[in-house]
Amino acid sequence: MAEQEKLMDLPLEEVLGDRFGRYSKYIIQERALPDARDGLKPVQRRILYAMYKENNTSEKPFRKSAKTVGTVIGNYHPHGDSSVYDAMVRMSQDWKVRNVLVEMHGNNGSIDGDPPAAMRYTEARLSPIASELLADIEKETVDFTPNFDDTLTEPVVLPASFPNLLVNGSTGISAGYATDIPPHHLGEVIDGVIKRIDKPNCSVEDLMEVIKGPDFPTGGIIQGLDGIKQAYKTGKGRIVVRGLAEVENVRGGREQIVITEVPYEVNKANLVKKMDELRIDRKVEGISEVRDETDRTGLRIVVELKKDADAAGVLNYLYKSTDLQISYNFNMVAIHRKTPKLMGLVHILDAYIEHQKEVVTNRSQYELRKAKERQHIVEGLMKALSILDEVIATIRASKDKQDAKRNLMKEFDFTERQAEAIVSLQLYRLTNTDITALRSEADELAKKIAELNEILSSERTLLQVIKKDLRRVKKTYADERRTRIEAEIQELKINLEVMVPNEDVIVTVTKDGYIKRTSLRSFSASNGKDMGIKENDRVIGQFEINTTNTLLVFTNKGNYLYLPVHQLPDIRWKDLGQHVSNIVPIDKDEVLIAAYPISDFSEEKYLIFFTKNGMVKKSELNKYQAQRYSKPLVAVNLKQEDELKNIIITTGDVDLFIVTQAGYGLRFNENDVNIVGPRAAGVKGINLKEDDEVVTGFAIETNLPYIFVATQRGAVKKMKVDEFEVASRANRGIVMLRELKNNPHRIASSIQVNNQMTVYLKSENHNIESVEVSSLRPADRYNNGSFVMDTDVIGDLIEAWVSEEDASDDT
Repeated sequence: MAEQEKLMDLPLEEVLGDRFGRYSKYIIQERALPDARDGLKPVQRRILYAMYKENNTSEKPFRKSAKTVGTVIGNYHPHGDSSVYDAMVRMSQDWKVRNVLVEMHGNNGSIDGDPPAAMRYTEARLSPIASELLADIEKETVDFTPNFDDTLTEPVVLPASFPNLLVNGSTGISAGYATDIPPHHLGEVIDGVIKRIDKPNCSVEDLMEVIKGPDFPTGGIIQGLDGIKQAYKTGKGRIVVRGLAEVENVRGGREQIVITEVPYEVNKANLVKKMDELRIDRKVEGISEVRDETDRTGLRIVVELKKDADAAGVLNYLYKSTDLQISYNFNMVAIHRKTPKLMGLVHILDAYIEHQKEVVTNRSQYELRKAKERQHIVEGLMKALSILDEVIATIRASKDKQDAKRNLMKEFDFTERQAEAIVSLQLYRLTNTDITALRSEADELAKKIAELNEILSSERTLLQVIKKDLRRVKKTYADERRTRIEAEIQELKINLEVMVPNEDVIVTVTKDGYIKRTSLRSFSASNGKDMGIKENDRVIGQFEINTTNTLLVFTNKGNYLYLPVHQLPDIRWKDLGQHVSNIVPIDKDEVLIAAYPISDFSEEKYLIFFTKNGMVKKSELNKYQAQRYSKPLVAVNLKQEDELKNIIITTGDVDLFIVTQAGYGLRFNENDVNIVGPRAAGVKGINLKEDDEVVTGFAIETNLPYIFVATQRGAVKKMKVDEFEVASRANRGIVMLRELKNNPHRIASSIQVNNQMTVYLKSENHNIESVEVSSLRPADRYNNGSFVMDTDVIGDLIEAWVSEEDASDDT
């Protein structure tokens, strides 16, 4: 009968929860997070211990890395060789680790991110300071546990004669936990431990008198004392780390930025590449060349500047836009008492001190036991030498070694261990010299036993021993601090001139939404003729402006687009511009109605908005300067069915004129309109009749004596501006056309003009006619004008405009 299969019917959630829980516990405790006591992850601890056991130490020759990796995998760490070798390499990289724990011959990678040579090529050994982590491990100082196949034992933690967690830092990601502990200065951390021992109740502020902050192996500058303090108190905090850069003068009155230190864990090659991309893409103006001049004498990146470039401005831009300045976020998580814990500085130091107390106590107990054992032997030897003749006689009378031992124990009351030592004595030990040496050793042992008993019975003495060991390590290994610390995080203000080549350009905006900037060279080559534009499209804005300026473009939906001129597409005069929707996403039915170049938002100017439903709004120009402008911004709050008809910019005291479709015109002063914010709706500008709507609104300009109107029936006329007296806001206005019962005229467009201008008229079928303003005789308000288009043939007149050349010549 076949053996019955053992099947378990379990809910999936239970199985997943159990398995993932076990896996998480393993990677948290046994893989990714360091121990708070020795600052090592299991793989690092196993590498160091394996090298120690193999006598691959700093005073011995280097040994092939592959041999160490094989030993680690075979004896302690049954994982892939690359994970072991990578961990070993990292412990040898002096740009990653403040005090390297492994010394390596051969290519162990670089700060440029180059991979290390394969382990069959490199050689390694423990560094001198790594031996301090393993010191006295043979003296039963720490617990050992069986390895994965129960053939050997490995240490649970290393004795760690210095606080490695803070000194070398750690970084790792596990399930639900991550850690980022920066490296620190060995001398400072040891001083901090000693201060904590001397003053167990000292505060973080007290400790920061000696532990100034992180000390990165790559140097650099830390900004943000508050961030360090926050991290030391809670385990979490943010600081800014920037490279060390200086501006140097070179021949020809030029300057160059020389970078000699980069922020921690920044890839230098990528940093240089990014800086050069900024130069190539002309994101920053003033860089002529970026060179990596790093050699065996040290790191050196040179950013050569053009003549008259703003060195401080370029440097600030590099800080802001590249990894020459980074944010470092403390997240000091470590395993403490088998549990992951977010630890502040006090907790980390306390965990280390507690560990050292345990280590020194265990070491003292071990040494005391060994000293007492040796003292017992020495006492036996001294007693034997004092009755040497009787002892020799007893041994000579014995049959063999065992019989000699029994006789000695029986005749002279020696213990078995003393008897073993006596019968194993070599003849030269019977000299007078050796008796003196034994007496001296006995005195030394008595003294040592007294000291060890003192350590074990008095915590104060125990702490003195810990401090003495720490001071020795500091004296032997501490070097100069590499990272400078500055209290405040510098706010990076970047002048636009630094980022933008200062250049005069022609910018054009068309009714259908095509925008471009064109160099003056391209514009001049065509004499301003033959502009690339679609059929039936027309220019609504053409400006000669600087690349440091901004273009504000307004749409019929009450939005505005904030377009820095240097970011507009650079396109030849004869080519078609780029559609605005490729620059800023706008709705398909959204139409551009006006564009204005702004050189200075701080000028005392105002935006006046006119809407289809007769609303008028006045806002200060400076409220429209934007920091984020990747999408349309609200210019005016429109109610449903309303639409923006026109926008003008005023100096604050002009007369406004509103024209309605039914032929009403209202003139009033802009001071009748209160100033409101960008998101407001405004106030009623004109009191509209039912079924009437606003066609346009504009500011009365003194050098334009006429108001021109065109009706849908193809009739045009010009009226003197003086015919319209200043009234107050929200009136009906006065008529501009004679009312007809059949097929009445409705105003399609209205513009303020002078006799030098030509007005262009467009019909529904895209027919365009032109009218010289000088050819029209001034008409009164009750005249319906003269017909210039046959709308029965070409469709209703829909709009009228003055060409950009005419407008710019006369305004």
